[in-house]
Order: sequence, then C-alpha cells, then structure tokens
Amino acid sequence: MHTILVTGGLGFIGSNLIKILLRQKFIVINVDKVSYSSNFYNTKNFSNNRNYKFIKCDLRNTKKIKNIFNKFKPNCVFNLAAETHVDRSIDSPKNFIDSNIYGTFNLLECFKKYSNSFKKTKLIHISTDEVYGDVLKGRSKEIDTYKPSSPYAASKASSDHLVYSYVRTFKIPAIITNCSNNYGPRQHPEKLIPKLIYNILNNKSLPIYGKGRNSREWIFVDDHCDALIKIYKKGKLGEFYNIGSNYNIDNLKVVKKLLTVAKKKISLGQKVKIKFVKDRPGHDMRYAINSSKLKNKLKWKPKVNFAKGLEKTFLWYLENQNYYSKLNKKDITKRIGIKKWLKKE
Repeated sequence: MHTILVTGGLGFIGSNLIKILLRQKFIVINVDKVSYSSNFYNTKNFSNNRNYKFIKCDLRNTKKIKNIFNKFKPNCVFNLAAETHVDRSIDSPKNFIDSNIYGTFNLLECFKKYSNSFKKTKLIHISTDEVYGDVLKGRSKEIDTYKPSSPYAASKASSDHLVYSYVRTFKIPAIITNCSNNYGPRQHPEKLIPKLIYNILNNKSLPIYGKGRNSREWIFVDDHCDALIKIYKKGKLGEFYNIGSNYNIDNLKVVKKLLTVAKKKISLGQKVKIKFVKDRPGHDMRYAINSSKLKNKLKWKPKVNFAKGLEKTFLWYLENQNYYSKLNKKDITKRIGIKKWLKKE
C-alpha cells in the first residue's frame, strides 16, 4: 500500500484530492500550516479514516519536514501548499513569496535528500495556467513562455522554475502540472464561484469585475484530481503537463448560468442581482491551455461538464452551509486587492 503526502490538504484542491486517494486505498499524510483558507470542515468526512493522518506544519520548517519524510517514507508528494488568491497577492506580495517560493524551495531541499536515500518516490508540483499570462488567442502549450501578470502568478512561475531546476541539476524525480481554473465543493468563498453562491444564499449582490468579459477555462475539481493521480501513476519524470477542460466562458455568463441553477433550487432574495465593480489591477483577459499532451499520452479526459459541475457545486454549498461558519466572515465579504491602487467604490 503506497503512502502519499499531500501538502495544503486542508484547502480546496488538496482536500478533494485526499478524498479520492483514500477511496483508492492509499495511505495519506496531510501536511498543512493551517492558514485563513484552511478548513477542517473540508476533511470531516474522512478525518477518522485509519489511513489518514493530519500534521500541522509549515513547509518552511526544515526539521519537521525532514522528520515527516523519514518517518512516513511517502511514495509520492503532491505539493498543493500555496497562497492562491490574486487579489491578496496585490495587497500582500510578501506572503506569496514566503509561501510559494521559499516554502517550495525548502520542500525541495528536504525532498532532494530524501529521494537520494528512498528511490521509490516522486514529487508532483501543482501549479496554475496563470503563469502563461494573457492568452488572447489559441491555447498555451507546455513549451510556451511564462508571462505572469500578478504577484501570485509570478510566485507560482518562480516555484515551477525552482522545481525544474532541481530536476535538471540534482536529478530529483519530479513532475510539474499547470491547471486551469478549478471549481467545486470545499473552495474558499474568496474565489468567484463560491463567492457568488455565498451571496446568493445570503441575499447579497453579485459582484463582477469590470464588464464581466474576462474568460477562464473551468475544470471541475474532481477531474483535476483524477488527472493528478493519473500523472502520478503514468506521468514521465521531468515533464510538464497542462490540465484543462478546453471549456472557456466569460465571467458574466458564469453568473447567469449559476443564477439559472440557483432558481431551480431556492427562491432568490431581492438583493441577488449582478453588480459590476471596479476591476482588479492587471486583470488578465483570458486564460486557455492546451491539454492534448495529457489526453493523448496518458489517455486522460475530463468527465464532468460545466453545467453538471455547477449544479453539483451549488448543491454542496446549499447542503453544507456550516462550512462558512468555520471561516472568518471578513475573508468572505471584504473586497481586497484595490486598497492602494483604486479609489473606493
């Protein structure tokens, strides 16, 4: 039975990945520093599973990370620990440098030593399509140049480069993945879709940046997790893999589709209306990635279309409103990323 170490496992993608790994009978060690976006509600359905263990630890804690490697001897590390919200990176870039770059560097140093002594292991470093920057036409391939626009995207690009440099220089067994926009259950409501759902359930207006024309490629989180496990099992060491759905839609259409779903499930409050707000600084217009390498070489494809995924997501938040009680309300409702650069609305 293989042991998997997941960093950032109290977060959105990490907790959904652990859920699937446990179903597939892996032993899972969840390492999370417990930040504002970490939520123990995300792991409540499997916290008592005998194959699951949680350890509170910051990736910058060298001694503790080394001890975890030596004690549990993981066959794979899925590195999902990261600060991820673009708006927060505009207000506090240093937090993203500390977590996403220095945290990854420290993990790499520990993993380098561990993988030299324990050969049956590999590191899967999970990153984002935002490293490619604006893609106004076509779709980004793994060989395309990084052009990050935000401090968040730059910090993730830096961590990707670090991982690849350790592959080339120190021969560590690692793979880098870049995924499009995830949505689904257990996502912190600072992000677009869960923020909209929170506002719908609480009779609040639905804020849309700019004119709502920014386009994103959306993938249901379980499809992303399935791809990660496929890459762990069959991916080639030292390679990059894009993970996406090939489905793009602009933010305004996302809101309208979500309202259609919501109207079938609940009665909408009078304040639930679209509200256009000032855009974020440096807001990329479009992200889109080419996932043909993953689909052709590893025979992976997404299973959940956007309409079905949106319905599943809305129902989860509707049925799990205690999820919100575990979070700081200010982290849900406060607009960030504009305090020094744009006037108040």
